[in-house]
Amino acid sequence: MDSEKILELLRAVAAGETAPEAAVDRLRGLPFEDVGFAKVDHHRALRKGYPETIFCAGKTPDQVVAITQRMAAQGSNVLGTRCSPETAAAVLAACPEAVHHAVARAFSVTVDPAPALEGYVAVVCAGTSDIPVAEEAVVTCESLGCRVDRVYDVGVAGIHRLLGQRERLDAATALIVCAGMEGALPSVVAGLVAAPVIAVPVSVGYGTGLGGFAALLGMLNACATGMTVVNIDNGFGAGVAAATIVRIANGSSR
Repeated sequence: MDSEKILELLRAVAAGETAPEAAVDRLRGLPFEDVGFAKVDHHRALRKGYPETIFCAGKTPDQVVAITQRMAAQGSNVLGTRCSPETAAAVLAACPEAVHHAVARAFSVTVDPAPALEGYVAVVCAGTSDIPVAEEAVVTCESLGCRVDRVYDVGVAGIHRLLGQRERLDAATALIVCAGMEGALPSVVAGLVAAPVIAVPVSVGYGTGLGGFAALLGMLNACATGMTVVNIDNGFGAGVAAATIVRIANGSSR
């Protein structure tokens, strides 16, 4: 429940449209709800401007379903990341309104669509193998009200492919750039654009890539300015960071 919904509830109580007991029931889950195996943070949207996200890896399908249902019951949008097909099937069976984003390995439940933000995030990836991580970033940005422009398969092995997208890159409010192998693409993009670049190392590459570690080190050592780096395969973290940048550019801190 975000601040606007709490204000609506308080105004309804003040106007006599909602009984105080009913208001207490709706607020009972704040700031968190203990469901035994998890403490669901219903107050996160009020603090951060976006609700808690379910990291599905390591959780059983039943646990993910239970958390999803409790969040939705409180009027919260739900985003689940690193979601297996089995977990997605369980969520869809329990919540028909859920959407499975198979490539991104995520699902979403939209109870109250996030306000649309001006500007957009360009999500860029070096190769087709990087798309699952890029799509996690896309789904995250879109769930937070951001428009996204996908610029895929423009790695440095064919730099002309990237240079042909300059107008789209220059117009973005923030950019997320995903790359595996040597991880060179984010540094190149950051050298071309004025907007902030969030670099995502991807665990794609041959043996010496060390599961994305080589790309991570390359990005951390980049000389391009205006670029920051998230952890290996962390499309979600990059998406939240980019959406926060866009939200602040729209004049809102929440």
